[in-house]
Amino acid sequence: MPSPATLADIARRHRVDPSAVVAAPFQGVANRVYFLGDRLVLRIARPESADDLRKEALVIPAAVRAGVRTPEMVAFDDGGELPHMVVRRVDGVAPGLPAAPDDQRWRAVYRQLGAELAVLHGGVDALPGVPVDTASDPRPDIAALAESGYLGGDVADWLIGWFDRLEPRLPAAPRTRLIHGDASPTNLLADPDTRRLAAILDWGDAALADPAIEFAKLPLRAVPPVLEGYLGEVDESWAARVLWHHLHWAVGRLPTPADRHAAHWSAQPGNRFLETVRFLLSDPPHPWPELR
Repeated sequence: MPSPATLADIARRHRVDPSAVVAAPFQGVANRVYFLGDRLVLRIARPESADDLRKEALVIPAAVRAGVRTPEMVAFDDGGELPHMVVRRVDGVAPGLPAAPDDQRWRAVYRQLGAELAVLHGGVDALPGVPVDTASDPRPDIAALAESGYLGGDVADWLIGWFDRLEPRLPAAPRTRLIHGDASPTNLLADPDTRRLAAILDWGDAALADPAIEFAKLPLRAVPPVLEGYLGEVDESWAARVLWHHLHWAVGRLPTPADRHAAHWSAQPGNRFLETVRFLLSDPPHPWPELR
């Protein structure tokens, strides 16, 4: 926990009155967050997340150069016991999740998110110091879950068969791109009046990976407008790639412990599978029904 003297010292370095330092109402898992007046935001890494903040110091300038709508980094200090970063402040609220694929309330925000991700993926394909994330085959994991008693044999065979049907639609070797890695509603800011995207926040999970992984951080009911903003028209290949990652991550969550206090949409072990079922039973748009 930073001392009042430390916060005051950082504020003065940025020509902010120490009395104008206020803890943000919502604190992140990886960082302690403070408003430095009404123009700057201070993010102080928790000890276990210092490496993520160092990675953000590489990624944010690259994203800004590419033209992505994200707050500009003003300063980064890796010295001492409290690695910290100062970024420009952007006002807004976290957008809500759609109740179904055709829910219009926040549709414009999610379409804009897709357009911003297209800018990111099109502008940065390599960045030294950022890890490469290589996806594995989920089918051995499914067989292991059946062996351990988490899945029945018939269910495991059916699920493996679903991956078998999706596989021919996947690219043989997807080109690696810089991805945000956690483009979920809690890392977005939107103007509550215009319902327009204001900023994408928190680059601590950024990686070099198949860009389709980007869309697995949102529940599937939010994905159609994002992919529309990203591609213009969604084809079966892209829908299959995204569904593959959702199902793969859902399999990985099944044997993990429950967490009563986690608030994000995929925190509970069964949520990803149930979100997939919810989406596929909600009259999803083309081409999703063709994948069932």
